[in-house]
Amino acid sequence: MKFFNMDVVEVPINDNSVHLIITSPPYNVGINYDTHADNKPYQEYLDWLTAVFVQLKDKLVDGGRLCINIAPTGVKNFTPIHHDLITNLRKNGYTFVGEILWYKQNIKSRTAWGSFGSPRRPYVLPSWEYVYVLQKGTHLTEHIKSIKTRGAPHAYGKQQPLGRPDITNEEFVKFTDGFWDIKPEHARKGHPVPFPEDLIYRLIKLYSYPGNTVLDPFGGSGTVAAVCAKTGRDSIYVDISENYFRQAQTRIQSIDIVIPVLCPFCKSNHVVKFGRQRGIKQRYRCTDCKKHFDERKEEL
Repeated sequence: MKFFNMDVVEVPINDNSVHLIITSPPYNVGINYDTHADNKPYQEYLDWLTAVFVQLKDKLVDGGRLCINIAPTGVKNFTPIHHDLITNLRKNGYTFVGEILWYKQNIKSRTAWGSFGSPRRPYVLPSWEYVYVLQKGTHLTEHIKSIKTRGAPHAYGKQQPLGRPDITNEEFVKFTDGFWDIKPEHARKGHPVPFPEDLIYRLIKLYSYPGNTVLDPFGGSGTVAAVCAKTGRDSIYVDISENYFRQAQTRIQSIDIVIPVLCPFCKSNHVVKFGRQRGIKQRYRCTDCKKHFDERKEEL
């Protein structure tokens, strides 16, 4: 897990080292972020976002995915930012592979009606946002499936060695329905628009393997890093705000971060818990070399 308090375009991330990017860039609607000016002219904002994600494409492995949470329209002048940004990214080498409609149920009271009671110019305000999924290359390559650098016991379920999916059949059926009814996060965690953990959990389980590296270039309150810590993924957190950076670090320190277990004999990460023994807190079994060892890495 790595934390960077700087602009994402300056972060020293190796090319072909990230398996999944999950992020929600500033919406450019005047939200009171700590340091970012959220009121750029539309074309300047669009060009800036495009340049950031085009640069990040080099950081993805072949077949790596980019998940962008973005509003369906800009409230100011009703600009179709979702359409314009995705079109730009496709022109710059990304492959479009999915669209998720996140129903937020967040329009309870409103004052912007347009021509109230008249068809002259009514305002239709969306109660949803999109999560667009794009990919570097055209298919999931063996590179992602076969990396064996770490195991992943995790807070949301039993241990799953890297290279083996940890999404359950029930989760897969539920998550592949593109209508996600998830309430927005109301506990702000020091940030005006934090992700709900359930949204990130679904994206991580659906689009990555245990042990993969997940990047959030606009890290904010640290929700992506937090869910990575709970599900056995490595993470890279980036945010230009020192305030959000410190708050995210504090949040992660309160989580029992998963520590991968490697076999001391063959160095495989295909290790499973194997019950307990008197005087020994935990026993493990390597599914590759078939040897058993304890938490002191001594053979049993």
